Amino acid sequence: MNPLVELAHKAITAYIKEKKIINPPENPTDEMKGRAGVFVCLKKNGDLRGCIGTFSPTTENIAQETIHNAIESATRDPRFPEVKPDELASLDITVDLLTDPLKVASIKELDAKRFGIIVKSGMKRGLLLPDLEGVETPEQQIAIAKRKAWIADEEPIEVYKFEVRRYKENEK
Repeated sequence: MNPLVELAHKAITAYIKEKKIINPPENPTDEMKGRAGVFVCLKKNGDLRGCIGTFSPTTENIAQETIHNAIESATRDPRFPEVKPDELASLDITVDLLTDPLKVASIKELDAKRFGIIVKSGMKRGLLLPDLEGVETPEQQIAIAKRKAWIADEEPIEVYKFEVRRYKENEK
């Protein structure tokens, strides 16, 4: 199992079972020492069970960002109830590390499989990760991200793209 996925799994398990927030590893991998936005997504039986993350880093390093967002995805995603202890064994965890977003001038710069997007209108922002099931085009990405941010169709938007390094439960 990838070390970041393992860290997310340990963070969720400790919090759900004991309400304990674990510390980052004493000997973190080089990747854990960096800084980046991190999304942690949970699936159960192939269905989304929680997904919370940060556009850009909010903590000291990727290890802390992963721990924080793993707990949030299991307990504070408003679309789902808190994960129960008997669900822990059936969760599939994905950890995405985000690159810095780049503003795009044209939709032609986007690719729904390769790039995630951030749409912005004033203070409202919506983010959609790349390569999501059922999202095939940049137009679909933009529409979904706008809905998530409560941005009306007629509101002007800025669009940013980013890439992710995605780590899944069943990969090394």
